Amino acid sequence: MHNPDFSIFPDFLVPPLQHQWTRFVEAGGSVPAPLAADLPRVWAGSDYVSERLIRTPELVQWLAAPGVLDTLLSEPALRSDVMQALAECDDDYSLMAALRQLRHRHMVRIIWRDLAGIGDYHTTVADLSVLADVLIDCALEYLYQRACAKEGTPRGPDGRPVKLVAFAMGKLGARELNLSSDIDLIFGYEFEGELENHRKGMTHHQFFVRLGQQLIKVLDHNAADGFVFRVDMRLRPWGSAGALVAGFDAMESYYEEQGREWERYALIKIRPVGGDLTAGRRMVARLRPFIYRRYIDFGAFGSLREMKQLIEREVRRQGIENDVKLGAGGIREVEFTVQAFQLIRGGQLPQLREANLLRVLPLLVDEELLPVEVAEELREAYIFLRNVEHRLQAVADRQTQRLPDTDEDWQRLSLSMSFTSLERFQRTLDRHRQRVRYHFDQVIAHHTQEARAVEQGSKELRDLWLGRMSDAGAVAVLAGLGIEKPDEVLALMQAFRDQRSVSCMQDIGRDRLNRLMPRLLENLGYQHGGPVTARRLFDFLEAVLRRSAYIALLVENPVALTQLVKLSASSVLIAEQLTRHPVLLDELLDVSTLYSPPQMSELEDELIQQLLRVPEEDLEQQMEVLRHFKQAHLLRVAACEVTERLPLMKVSDYLTWLAEAVLNQVVMLAWKPMVERHGTPYREDGLPCAPDFIIVGYGKLGGIELSYNSDLDIVFLHDAAASGSTDGDKPISNEQFFARLGQRIIHLLTARTMSGPLYEVDLRLRPSGASGLLVSSLVAFERYQLQQAWSWEHQALVRARVVGGCRQTTRRFETVRHRVLCQPRDSAALCAEVLDMRDRMVAHLSTPTAPGRFDLKYGAGGIVDIEFMVQYGVLRWAAEYGELTRYTDNIRLLETLAMLELMPARDAGLLREAYLAYRAAAHRMALRNEHPEVDADAYAELREGVRAIWAKWFQPGAAVAAPGTL
Repeated sequence: MHNPDFSIFPDFLVPPLQHQWTRFVEAGGSVPAPLAADLPRVWAGSDYVSERLIRTPELVQWLAAPGVLDTLLSEPALRSDVMQALAECDDDYSLMAALRQLRHRHMVRIIWRDLAGIGDYHTTVADLSVLADVLIDCALEYLYQRACAKEGTPRGPDGRPVKLVAFAMGKLGARELNLSSDIDLIFGYEFEGELENHRKGMTHHQFFVRLGQQLIKVLDHNAADGFVFRVDMRLRPWGSAGALVAGFDAMESYYEEQGREWERYALIKIRPVGGDLTAGRRMVARLRPFIYRRYIDFGAFGSLREMKQLIEREVRRQGIENDVKLGAGGIREVEFTVQAFQLIRGGQLPQLREANLLRVLPLLVDEELLPVEVAEELREAYIFLRNVEHRLQAVADRQTQRLPDTDEDWQRLSLSMSFTSLERFQRTLDRHRQRVRYHFDQVIAHHTQEARAVEQGSKELRDLWLGRMSDAGAVAVLAGLGIEKPDEVLALMQAFRDQRSVSCMQDIGRDRLNRLMPRLLENLGYQHGGPVTARRLFDFLEAVLRRSAYIALLVENPVALTQLVKLSASSVLIAEQLTRHPVLLDELLDVSTLYSPPQMSELEDELIQQLLRVPEEDLEQQMEVLRHFKQAHLLRVAACEVTERLPLMKVSDYLTWLAEAVLNQVVMLAWKPMVERHGTPYREDGLPCAPDFIIVGYGKLGGIELSYNSDLDIVFLHDAAASGSTDGDKPISNEQFFARLGQRIIHLLTARTMSGPLYEVDLRLRPSGASGLLVSSLVAFERYQLQQAWSWEHQALVRARVVGGCRQTTRRFETVRHRVLCQPRDSAALCAEVLDMRDRMVAHLSTPTAPGRFDLKYGAGGIVDIEFMVQYGVLRWAAEYGELTRYTDNIRLLETLAMLELMPARDAGLLREAYLAYRAAAHRMALRNEHPEVDADAYAELREGVRAIWAKWFQPGAAVAAPGTL
């Protein structure tokens, strides 16, 4: 055996080659004479080949056998060899080892032929594709038979076995596989069903999903001896979010209803390569109408141009312009040029439905779609570039298309391409790339530089959204927009994009979403939003995916989109409201109305007009109108608060007006059907009730201090005769009538329709509490309040007022309330009862706070302390100062106490300041859906001031102190 002569190579290559040879000899290797002349050139071009021969020196003898290197790979012979090797496998480990050994053996053979000049581009890709086809199919058959033996055999309607079909896309689908390529696969099966007599019941889908997972494992797993092929399943229906395996019907439905333009491009090369190939070909035939339009589809130019621009921007961002595949004038541009004609004309010209690019080029000449000289230049360039790709990958069996970075690597590549001069090789490479770029520009590229500039920004964001950009590049783009924590926002966006509900969108909806996302990201940047806002926006989009008209609204109305992002950034309450009720997007269309809520009278008029448009008998629609009205105006006032268009006092006023407008209409909606059914009840004076019914609001509603999530504390009262009855055809007692009326009102308020409840209500403040009548007469209410009510019930009455119903009964209630509150009281007993009630409330309603935190409502020196002081003051002195019953809100009651010199003006001012500060903080936290608990230090001064006044107010002897001395 003679040592090979490496001296013919550049100096930098000789030492590593000599070192490899020494290792080979030490491993017991020797080279037969027929291979000796080619070994230096092969080893100079491929470290992978030399390493494999060092590990398995016997491969050299196999290569030297007759018919191994000098002929193309025979599929039948290869299949026989593979099946024989797999027959000796008894587990996954031995199966994977056998497949990898077979793959390495033939990869060495193919690369040797390529670098030694025995084969050419055509034979190299043909051998690689046959190798992949056979290894995939044989591995799948082995796993299928094993699965059938274990679980049973899937069978179709005719009783014949159903098999998994592995469809190849991309280079393998076109039989153009390169030396170190991923294989893009899709798994499908022809018939749904269940396995007979399976012990746990297994569907075909479950069976084939497991089988597909096993196939990927044996091919893709990077074991001690490497992998067989890296498997990429992302081209399957619904992408990464979709099921690993789909039935043929589901596949066809997906492409018909949701297939995207880039999927048409990918499916040009689809080919069954494993499993039931006959069934696979039937499926391919079913997909042709999606791939090839019946009409001349000039839109394909734009789609492919967009795809290429995405790639170009990614190339620039990654700094890989010197990429023989993706760079300017690279392999991808040849493919796009040819495939554009296939997509455009393939519907009318079936002969163009050919996956292999080099077979399509002469067909384009025949159809006069390309000049012969252009086709020839593209063919030559494609073969040259693919050969360069193979030489790059042969070095280390690594998937790369990147041209060298060093002079040494350039020289090595030039040698492997059989060029004696590096400069000549580089000139030839540049010439081919320039020709490809020119022809690509002529066929597909933009007509003007201006159009390219206009589309650059939004196209870049579209690329980002569609996942056609590296994570690092995407983060940089998001950061450039002004988005905070762009890496977290990107992760949220990717999770949203990859979920099944997005993948399963109809074509029109997906197109709208693709148009919206770049604009949404821009707006997120304008607001300097981060992951919190992004999560809210993606939650909203997820809620409207199946109702893409809302997405279209945002696409077509930039103002609405801007407000959506702005308000979502400002308030989780607003974001959640829009997510639950996307119909509210209409409110964002007009900024002038969004930030200018109407007055009380305008609210009432607007609601009446909306209800007039609904048939009287359509209760369901009436309830929806009420809910939408409330939600729309809740959104408006929240928008005004977060943008500081309305101060706190006005926000509470508006929310209270809104509730009152709703309650008044609810009373009328409940009253009319009751009268129609049972007739009208009558009062003691013999006059009909019209309706002589009121809703009394307590707490925040009565005190004109409603917040966004406030319940309604209400009591129902009527002023009908105690023993009377209605005058209809189906008369009932007045008591029954108003009880049913109350029930109907509660139903209108609390029923959970598609839009949820109108309000949550609390009726426990009615006479005798939960054990009392749902609706009491005003007479019974007065008697109860004067004779039976506890002091805490009188405290509650301080903040009670009529919020809905008849004006005449309202006036009577105000008289009763005044009389009850103005009763003379023992100040010491009142003081003790108020303090006792405060202790009970804290014990039963407050929750433990963390160290350093302050509960705005129940904490010492908080809202409840201020309210209790005000209520105590009213009950203590109303007998002497009747004007204390005029108002129900704490602010005006504090002002009244100060005016009457029952409280020092300084103390009243501090309590007012604290009360407003606490409520403002509580409102902000309600907008964030947070518990009203804050940093104690931030409110320490106010708390101490409130507690100091509390101590004076309830100190020993204070209960009998004269007015103005506290």
